[in-house]
Amino acid sequence: MEGRPLPYAGIALALITGAVLVAAGMDFWLIAGACLVWIGSLWLLTPPPPPPRPQEPDSVKLTRSGMRDMIEHSGLPVLMLDGNRIISANAAAREAIGAHVVGQDARVALRHPAAVDLLSRPKGGSTTVQGLTGPRSSWQMARQPIDERYCLIELVNRTAEADVSRAHTDFVANASHELRTPLASIIGYMETLEDEGENVDPKQASKFYGTVLREARRLQALVDDLMSLSRVEAEKHDQPREKIDLRPVLLQAARDGAGPNRIDRLVCNIAEGPFKVRGDSRQLEQLVRNLVDNAMKYSGPDKPVTVTLEHGTREMAVITVRDEGEGIAPEHIPHLTRRFYRTDPGRSRAQGGTGLGLAIVKHIVERHRGRLDITSKVDKGTTVEVKLPLVTEG
Repeated sequence: MEGRPLPYAGIALALITGAVLVAAGMDFWLIAGACLVWIGSLWLLTPPPPPPRPQEPDSVKLTRSGMRDMIEHSGLPVLMLDGNRIISANAAAREAIGAHVVGQDARVALRHPAAVDLLSRPKGGSTTVQGLTGPRSSWQMARQPIDERYCLIELVNRTAEADVSRAHTDFVANASHELRTPLASIIGYMETLEDEGENVDPKQASKFYGTVLREARRLQALVDDLMSLSRVEAEKHDQPREKIDLRPVLLQAARDGAGPNRIDRLVCNIAEGPFKVRGDSRQLEQLVRNLVDNAMKYSGPDKPVTVTLEHGTREMAVITVRDEGEGIAPEHIPHLTRRFYRTDPGRSRAQGGTGLGLAIVKHIVERHRGRLDITSKVDKGTTVEVKLPLVTEG
């Protein structure tokens, strides 16, 4: 009976009726008793108040207010959905897919069959969405229901992982092709020599043996470059600690890259003063040898190759290798440091190139925290510039 409200309107009506009856001459005590019974019955018949509504679950409160604040500063793109409508997108989501998606149907905003399928699952889950933010982008999308009405969509960018996997696959395919070509040539010529036996013409045999030797050396160079690239890539996050002087390293490596038959075409301009850098002398020698060898191969037989070492701005040592060859078309320049990339595959293979020289150079420069720039003009020549940070004394 506790907590039952008083029927104020009924009590007032009973008292007014009683007063009228008393004024009409009826017995006061009889009227008073009747009014008390009337008021008591009204109080008994009045239903108790409904129990207080239970508080909304914390998840619902968070959905409507605090959840927005909670997801706003998440490092991952997160969307909050009411049914299929996007009602909130945190800062990372607005940057990745745009603020315009707020208010849209998620199936329209994400525009992907896998995403639409995930949104239709009542228990949530995850899927991969390709092309969400670009043609080659790859995102892992997860749906987490909060209650029957609200859910969260979390996006994880897997583009870099997909690129690494794709690059690994491409590298294996390209390496297999590059190794197979000289091997096929060696096997073909040796099978011919074996089939001919003693009847083979001595001049033809000599030619075949020369071809086999050339292809074997090409195969050896390719294996050596693959091993060098593997070592450089494994060490590229470990900056060298040893302090070395670039001057003697550069001079010796430039002469080695030119070789005895091309040394007369080499021009070295070395500035005065110390050029102390933190470096791996073996890798820096390889860097200069590769650049000089490339310049010698792709410039005319009578054209000079100039190697320069000088002080640059911001405490940098600048190594420049310049040739006066045919130059490189602009569309090729961004791809020159890719593995096995060649502007003229036939000419490169004929001159013994493996297509890995500039890829090795790029990784050596990255390990030394330097910068690599390549500029070229058709019919004018190519300039490769490497900047390495100098060691500041004291």
